[in-house]
This record gives sequence, C-alpha cells and structure tokens, in this order.
Amino acid sequence: MHHLSQADMMEATRLTREGRLGDAMALLQGKRHTDPPSASGRVAEETTQTSAQSAQTLIDLVPPSAPDGTWTAPFMKGTASAGGPSAPSAMSAGLHELMDRMAGLGGRDGARAGLHKVLRRKLGDGVAPGVRQVRSPLPQGARFEEHVYSNEAGSRPYKLYVPSTHRGQALPLVVMLHGCTQSPDDFAAGTRMNELAEELGFFVAYPGQTPAANLQKCWNWFNAADQRRGQGEPLLIAGITREVMHGLPVQEGRVYIAGLSAGGAKAAIMGATYPDLYAAVGVHSGLACGAARDMASAFSAMKQGGGVAGVRAGSGQPMPTIIFHGDRDTTVHPVNGDEVAAQARAGAAPRTEVDRGTSKGGMRFTRAVHRDDTGRAMLEQWVLHGAGHAWSGGSTAGTYTDPRGPDASREMVRFFLDQDTAAKPSA
Repeated sequence: MHHLSQADMMEATRLTREGRLGDAMALLQGKRHTDPPSASGRVAEETTQTSAQSAQTLIDLVPPSAPDGTWTAPFMKGTASAGGPSAPSAMSAGLHELMDRMAGLGGRDGARAGLHKVLRRKLGDGVAPGVRQVRSPLPQGARFEEHVYSNEAGSRPYKLYVPSTHRGQALPLVVMLHGCTQSPDDFAAGTRMNELAEELGFFVAYPGQTPAANLQKCWNWFNAADQRRGQGEPLLIAGITREVMHGLPVQEGRVYIAGLSAGGAKAAIMGATYPDLYAAVGVHSGLACGAARDMASAFSAMKQGGGVAGVRAGSGQPMPTIIFHGDRDTTVHPVNGDEVAAQARAGAAPRTEVDRGTSKGGMRFTRAVHRDDTGRAMLEQWVLHGAGHAWSGGSTAGTYTDPRGPDASREMVRFFLDQDTAAKPSA
C-alpha cells in the first residue's frame, strides 16, 4: 500500500482546491503530477473552457452505471453537453473516487482529514455537485416557512410560500416536486414559482426528499411501493398537501401539482393515484406513472420509455396535464413525454390544435393543445427543440434551468388556473 507523507497530503489538498483532480489522483497513487501551467497558459486554457461552455446548451444529469451507484451532476451549472458526460460530471465522479481511495491510503490523520474536508466541501457534504442552498430575499409581508410532516409512511420536510398579498382570502395551491440533487430552496429559485405566487396570488408548497430516503434526493418514482395510493411517498406528499389545506384557506378544487425529472415522474404518480386531490398536473422532463417498477426498469424507461406499462397505469380517467420536454434530453428520453400525454388522455380522443413558435430566448418549440367537448384544454404538450434536461425559462439562481426556453412556470400556472374557466365550444 502506498504510504503518503504529510507533504504529499498537503500537496494533494492544494491540487484538489485548484480543481486538478487528475494530478491529485496521481499523487495519491504514488505518481508524479504534471507541473502547473504558466499564467499565460492558464488564461488560454480558461478562455478555451469558457468558450466551450458558452457553446454548450444542454443540461443533463448522468445516471449511475449500476443500481447502487450515484447520479453525477455538473460541478458548475450549464456545462453538460449532448455527447455524453461532461468534464464537470467527470470531475464530480473523480471527487467521489478520490474519497473512496482515501479510505485505503496511509498518511497522517490530520493531513488526510484536511484533504477529506476539501473534498466534502466540493461535494457539498453528500449533496451532489451543482446543488445550491438558495436564500432569496422575501417581499415585505411574504413568508417562506419550514415545516416537517410525519405520518405512518415516514417524515419529510417541506417549504411553504405565503405571498405578501394574502389577507386571509382563499387562494389556489401549487405543490412543487424538485428533481434529483435539488432542494426546495433551489427549486423555488430556479422555477421562480414564488415570484409568480406574488404576482398572481396562490400558495406554493415544496416537499423535500431526504438523503436517507434516496442518496441523491430523487423521489423514488421507480419503486412499485411508492406508486400506490395510501402508502409510501404518495401518502407523504398527499399528507403534506392536506396539512397545508388544513392550515391555510385553500380554494376548493384548485390544488395542483408539478415537478421536474424525478419530481415530474412523481407528480404524474400523484395525479394518477390522487385524482380527487389534485385538479391538474405539470410534468417537466418526467415519466408516466408505472413507467418502471424497480431500479433496473427505471434505467430502461429513462433510455427508451416505459412502453405499455407506462401508458396503462394510473386511475384510468383523463387528468388535466401540461407537459414540457426537451427533444435533446439525454437523461430522460423525449418519448416519455408522449407516454405521459397518453396516460393523461386515458383513451380519450380530444380535438388537437398544434402551433409552433420561438421563445424570447431563441428556443423553438411545438405546442399541442388537446381540448375536450366543452372546449377546455385538458392536455398541453410542449416539445422544446434543442433543449436538454432542465426547467424551461427558469432562473440561473437555481440548478437545472434553461433560461432560453419558454417560461414553463408561467405556462403551467396559466394552465392550472384556466381549468375551472373553460372556454365555450367554438361555433
């Protein structure tokens, strides 16, 4: 076994702080690391990296290579490419490998503890790289409260936003489910849903997944036990929803749920298992209820869709649903958006209108609106051309957002609030 001196440990720590993980790894393996680049070389390298990052537009999580593996996430936002794992993703994988190797290396405890501390800071103390702890200033009179809900299925934290315009009147409620590696604060910042709540007047609840329930804080949409009414995560999320409804004057019949990625898949599950609780669903880059039944089938569904299982699971009744999905999503294949739409239609054959446009940020999109016999838009499906795995039109204050796209948050809220004001059938 290679024994590391305190000097070696200190040098490995310095290299890690500088982001030179290859050199740090080589040193830990007893090899010499390359000399640091000159000042002019660093400028040229940084310029090249910045130019490359500016040219990359796709943002994607990289799934683990094995059922017991971990998700990798961009070390810095917005740097993953369409062609495979990005350099930042490789960096996060390297950090984990460094930590694994440290367990079997010699060296003084103090020096090794120092290097371990640096690695933990880069990894966010177990939170995947890219996650931000966001604390945005609140408008005067608004509240963004922290709560914990518990029932027989367990316990979960959640954040609750009450807009400054609330004066005791009944308001709609939107429940937001974050994606893997994210937090309620991060998701609120990225989607800007609280700002919309201020503008339009509604409550927002953000249930939070815990590392104890899933190491990467993904909602366990792929577990059969977490896809059923009255148990597991559906029972917890429904319980949080009802607790908010009990504590605040929520308008009857105006409770909605939306999510991104694993949160989008979980939102689809909640719509299928609790159609009496939620009036409409928003699914961004997610999967249909029942698309997978375990971890192995989850990888298959993410890669090529859930097939018949993903379409046929659910309540069997049409559920008003709005869907956003990038057609270059390499984390959750775009076919999953079609399966969410098929599940939401539940065999109905609504009248369909298709329009195409370009967002203010320059992203092209295709929107299909499916209307029932009364003229109500029961389903909207947005295909985002050239987009990856990120919340469309979101803020860079949060992770996994693509500001170029149409404003998914505003469009979802518009769809939700229009559900009880359906247009009359056209002549």
